[in-house]
Amino acid sequence: MKITATQSFVLQVPIGSTIADSMQTVTHLEFAGLTVDTDAGIQGTGYTMTVGAGGRVIQTAIDTLLADALIGKDPHNVREIWQQLYFGKAHWIGRAGATTMAQSAVDIALWDIVAKAAGRPLWQVLGGGREADIPIYNTHAGWLNYSASQLVDEAQALLDQGYTALKMKVGKPDAREDRARVAAVRKAVGEGVLLMVDANQKWDLMHACAAASLLEEFELGWLEEPLHPDDIRSHRVLNEHTAIPIALGEHVYTTQAFRDYIEQGAVDLIQVDVCRVGGITPWLEVAAMANAFNIRVCPHAGDLMQVHQHLVKVIPNHWLLEVIPIWERGPFRHQIELRDGKCISPSVPGASTDFTAEAFDRYRTS
Repeated sequence: MKITATQSFVLQVPIGSTIADSMQTVTHLEFAGLTVDTDAGIQGTGYTMTVGAGGRVIQTAIDTLLADALIGKDPHNVREIWQQLYFGKAHWIGRAGATTMAQSAVDIALWDIVAKAAGRPLWQVLGGGREADIPIYNTHAGWLNYSASQLVDEAQALLDQGYTALKMKVGKPDAREDRARVAAVRKAVGEGVLLMVDANQKWDLMHACAAASLLEEFELGWLEEPLHPDDIRSHRVLNEHTAIPIALGEHVYTTQAFRDYIEQGAVDLIQVDVCRVGGITPWLEVAAMANAFNIRVCPHAGDLMQVHQHLVKVIPNHWLLEVIPIWERGPFRHQIELRDGKCISPSVPGASTDFTAEAFDRYRTS
């Protein structure tokens, strides 16, 4: 099988209602990626996601740094292709950010082809060892722009749907307001529900230590992205200061950075994102490394869970899959299926990355 052509795209998809965390307010999501055609008639799709801006930058990286190098390659040699692309044109202008996100899209598209050629869902091609449906947690009820009463109402609605694990945003200017909001949700859901918080890099070390002290009484599953994602030293100090487990990985772009976080005892839970770390190939390496250190993996939903629902089924150290069910009917042909607080195992061949024709017609901007 040989790759014969590629075509990049950007889709800008409205989410229906405004959501916010401590970093940004979001009304649209952008999916930047590409389709990859082969002489066997199999087409693969890969993408990464932004919160409404930057998609054209990623598309340019795909078109000018990566796409030409794919022509004539056998997509089954996906790991070799990854190395060639990483040490190719993109290596000289950036090994994180837009270039790595562009390579993520390419790598995902190639694995999609491999799985489709095998006639199996990706998780089976990767040797998946979990037949059971996937345990999940829900982030969608906990946005920072929601009032405390809205947080409580949304959390209760999720409990009624069968969820037993929820995450909410923190990062208000006054840590006491964060404490009050978390207290309201904890009181509403009870002690038996797993509750996590996410600061989205809002704090400096002094504020993070103070906030963690205020939040410890609520028996949180983890404190996510409290500090700048490149500041390993401050995460280590914070981890030594608080009993709340520290989680991160959404904005960590290399296997080497994950290694350094783990070796320095700066993180308790890894949230590696397939759309940010360079694709499925390095994602699997990070997950294996975390397993060697007896650390759990709960990936960040930068792919809207479409690819991660496959990947978490093939690693022994997976705990929970993040879900953000923004749409009643999403842009994907085979939308992730949620039922009774679990993710139903995908059964269609491929990586679940194909968009609907309607989504391309309505939302394609480039």
